Amino acid sequence: MTHQEIDQLVKTWIVDSAIRPANPRVQAIVLRLVSDLCKAMEDLDIQPSEFWTGLDYLTNAGKANELGLLTPGLGLERFMDIRADEAEARAGITGGTPRTIEGPLYVAGAPESKGFARLDDGTESEQGEVLFMQGTVFDAQGKPLPGAKVEVWHANLLGNYSFFDQTQSPFNLRRTIITDAAGRYQFQTIMPKGYGCPPGGSTAKLLDLLGRHGQRPAHIHFFVSAEGQRKLTTQINIDGDEYLWDDFAFASREGLVPAIVRVSDPAALDAKGLAKPFASIDFDFHLHQDVAAAPSAEVERPRAAA
Repeated sequence: MTHQEIDQLVKTWIVDSAIRPANPRVQAIVLRLVSDLCKAMEDLDIQPSEFWTGLDYLTNAGKANELGLLTPGLGLERFMDIRADEAEARAGITGGTPRTIEGPLYVAGAPESKGFARLDDGTESEQGEVLFMQGTVFDAQGKPLPGAKVEVWHANLLGNYSFFDQTQSPFNLRRTIITDAAGRYQFQTIMPKGYGCPPGGSTAKLLDLLGRHGQRPAHIHFFVSAEGQRKLTTQINIDGDEYLWDDFAFASREGLVPAIVRVSDPAALDAKGLAKPFASIDFDFHLHQDVAAAPSAEVERPRAAA
């Protein structure tokens, strides 16, 4: 069949066969997706066995709760960020801290503190490198933002996230920090490790067939928000990681790889109450004022809550 014939046929299924008032947005999206799928089946000569194998794959990926991992792995979450950047540019919003993907592992309700928080529960202190990260949240004019909310989460030394990994304490490596009167935040944690997709899982199986790896560099996730400002979804990557610019989720971006300073001065260690050297990262967040001309920066999607 030609593409035009497919479009006409699918329209009879999705639009012309409607017997009740339809949601026009849903109808338009389904019409386009079904038409494009049928065209792909025709162009690539997809056989029934291949189609049902694909459907079974998606079913199993859903059962394993891996669709949220597959989405960044195929570049779809990065593509949404590209479109969001373009939409902001059209609205005159440029510069600021780059956005990058949220990923599937945020959990709402992390404990809240003002100015400073310790993220880790201490169970990996002996094995891990202590990390202090600090900075200021600014608006687009460079003015510090007191009372801004900095939500932060990252993996442990095994590459696992609390809540999803039931062996960890509740909200381990997850906190919400409200910036102080000078717009500053700081936290103490352990240096995160990179990790890979679950071996043998749905995402890993597809990536194997595509000839790709499923590794992520070490990174730390953030939501940063303040009244009247556009919410920022981003993450910083740990400099020197093997997969820093080869992230299977395509989340590495210029401007999100801050320098790491190793501190061993005895006076500095005493000031932190530490007996061994630590790492330090300075990183400021620059937000944009919310404007009606730009799409909302608040993304509605299912998220876990403890």
